[in-house]
Amino acid sequence: MSKTLIVIAGPTGIGKTDLSIELAQMLDTFIISSDSRQIYKELKIGTAAPTSEDLAKVKHYMVGNKSIYDYYSAGKYELEVLDILKDKFRDKDTVLLVGGSGMYIDAVCKGIDALPDADPEIRKKLTEKYEKEGIESLRFDLKRLDPEHYKTVDLNNPKRILRAVEVCIQTGKTYTSFLTKPKKERDFKIIKIGLERNREKLYGLINKRVDLMIQNGLLDEAKQFLKDKNLNSLNTVGYKELFPYFEGEYELEEAVRLIKRNSRRYAKRQMTWFKRDEDFVWFRPSEKQQIFKHILQNT
Repeated sequence: MSKTLIVIAGPTGIGKTDLSIELAQMLDTFIISSDSRQIYKELKIGTAAPTSEDLAKVKHYMVGNKSIYDYYSAGKYELEVLDILKDKFRDKDTVLLVGGSGMYIDAVCKGIDALPDADPEIRKKLTEKYEKEGIESLRFDLKRLDPEHYKTVDLNNPKRILRAVEVCIQTGKTYTSFLTKPKKERDFKIIKIGLERNREKLYGLINKRVDLMIQNGLLDEAKQFLKDKNLNSLNTVGYKELFPYFEGEYELEEAVRLIKRNSRRYAKRQMTWFKRDEDFVWFRPSEKQQIFKHILQNT
């Protein structure tokens, strides 16, 4: 295979953007984002989307190209990215896929099987259960039906938990089984590079980044979407914690604390997802020359 997709993955706040821009410049190529929230043009500050300066340095795809009002999925992402690769591999031998959304990365590298359409009756029963018993009952069901997916899913996202339980009940299979079937063949080589660092250091960087987001205007960005808070696209760390603050449920200090806590928890789930993939070779973000050498040796 003469074409190579280089995956740069890791938890939120670890430094994927700066490293990937430098690598893209060294390799004379471009970047495809694999961040499930940076695709939304309305969400810039809270998703740490590449800045206009970043975008001027290296061409990016799948950044700010959708609206929070659009329906989107990993399946749609797979098809769009494969189309981009088919086109761009005509001119480039290597392309970077960069981000922290494990399901989006898996969709491109392995393919994703279409999930069944929702069964209205099952959906109705589970929705009623959630409204009556709360999210904890859905968590219990998911842990029983699919303990593997329970380890990586956002346990504060009722829509995702409900959907996973729904699929388990409807098909008699685990939700995970739809994500881990034999991977589809790709006509390009894939190199997977994972970024990691000391947990305390990472958590400190995450906390500082949240403070910087607040300084850069995250409150104003989030407040304009208060009326749309129930959109799935806004069930996102950095936004969902601010909506109750805007409605007077708690003070700003508590909202910021929750954003930092949930960001750290999200980073932990990301690492759990990536570490299960033995194809990843792990580096610290500062090991730029070692990463570049690894790429050259494997392309």
